[in-house]
Amino acid sequence: MAVQKSRKSPSRRGMRRSHDALVAPQLSIDKTSGEVHLRHHITKDGFYRGRKVIESKGSVRTED
Repeated sequence: MAVQKSRKSPSRRGMRRSHDALVAPQLSIDKTSGEVHLRHHITKDGFYRGRKVIESKGSVRTED
């Protein structure tokens, strides 16, 4: 089992923990649908910055 050679100071402990903070996700509201989505990601409907960029699975047409 690993055992430290000497005790770590509170300063060292704080420096180690400086990157452990949790950050809430940044959310945006879509211009067209008003849907809440992650920043720089498309909505579930396929919109990004007010434009339709990808067809959603429900609206895909099959030609016979």
